[in-house]
Amino acid sequence: MTAANKADKAQEADVAVVVAARAAKSAVDDLAGLSDGVLDDVLLKMAGFLGRGVAEVLRANDEDMRLARAGGMGDGLLDRLRLDDDRLDAMAGQLRALAAVPAEPALRVIRELPGGLVLAERRRPVGVIGANFEARPNVVVDIASQFVKSRNAGVLRTGSAAIQSAIALADSVIGPALAAAGLPPSMISLVRVPGQDSAYALVRQPGLIPLVILRGSGESTRLLAAEAARHGVRTMAHADGGAVLYLDQAADLALAEQVIEASLDRLGVCNRLNLLLVHADRWDEFVPRVTRLLDKQGIAASLPPHGHSLGHEWALDAGREATVTVGRAAGAKAAARLANAETSGLAAGIVTADAAAAAEFLDTYAGTGAFWNASTRLLDGFKLLSVPETGINIDAVPGPRGPVTFRDLYLRQFEVTPRVTRVGAGADHGER
Repeated sequence: MTAANKADKAQEADVAVVVAARAAKSAVDDLAGLSDGVLDDVLLKMAGFLGRGVAEVLRANDEDMRLARAGGMGDGLLDRLRLDDDRLDAMAGQLRALAAVPAEPALRVIRELPGGLVLAERRRPVGVIGANFEARPNVVVDIASQFVKSRNAGVLRTGSAAIQSAIALADSVIGPALAAAGLPPSMISLVRVPGQDSAYALVRQPGLIPLVILRGSGESTRLLAAEAARHGVRTMAHADGGAVLYLDQAADLALAEQVIEASLDRLGVCNRLNLLLVHADRWDEFVPRVTRLLDKQGIAASLPPHGHSLGHEWALDAGREATVTVGRAAGAKAAARLANAETSGLAAGIVTADAAAAAEFLDTYAGTGAFWNASTRLLDGFKLLSVPETGINIDAVPGPRGPVTFRDLYLRQFEVTPRVTRVGAGADHGER
């Protein structure tokens, strides 16, 4: 591709993002006076249109899958890309469940101040939020639903491999649901120009898109976050995954096998089992059974000495997704320290019958989700909090951490007023 062609493609992406952002921004004012019930009705309508548009969505997804296979996409990423009747039903069920979740109060009184004043906290939507995510069509609906629930407009950009599925979901599910509720379909805009130029254009618009949610492979997401910082755009990034499970000296091996199986039901997701640590004293007993179990599931065990980093994320390693690293640990604290030092800090769990060992592990592990005798696959917005997520934020700084949901997509405003009877404090938006 010539330099001129590259410049033309970049300009096309910039224009597409700006047009989508302006269209989304024009819808923001329409949200202010709506009742929470209207927004929940949009979610219910999305669920309904998801059922009616199933044939169109599946046709588009079949074509995405065909092109992805022809391009050599690995099994783990193909699993992320695939839609079927069961997955569409699950998406609709999550939309209905989200609609039933009470909205957060717009205004909350905190305390009385001297001089007859009252301090309150008001929750204000961001306005327009961007989202860049992997080629995973269900995320289109997940993020759109979170934006609707939180009264934010949005600009969505997905990986090129899922572009046809995303367009079908936008045109046959999200847009019609917004229109049926009397809202402009442009409130949730999809960038339809494929390629990385669109992702970079999304993080260069501080005046239109002040916040961008970033999901995807570690390196590309980190580069986008750095580009956003250069342009004054804030990000919430989900760059890395890979969960850890430690089998303690006091582990029940039958329970451990159950947890391992539950942690490997899908190989292309970030919270799957990636690194299995085994107490050194039980290595000779546990590892043969564990490797047999993995072999039955078609999964290779990467045993010491390792030719890769201990926390290498197999879900992103095309062609080798069906791999789990197996390593030794001297005890619960040592295992937690390994998880802290060698992995992304997404999630780690311990299998043990020893409460003291569990406490030691949980007290030492500093990552986003910590588990005792449970699968790290539970670190998911819907499984953990009963609402879909926009992503899982693993930043080691104050702010929303773990599954990010509609409750996190607000700005906090402090409001000081005379002590009078407040109208609408904590009430439905439309009743103020």
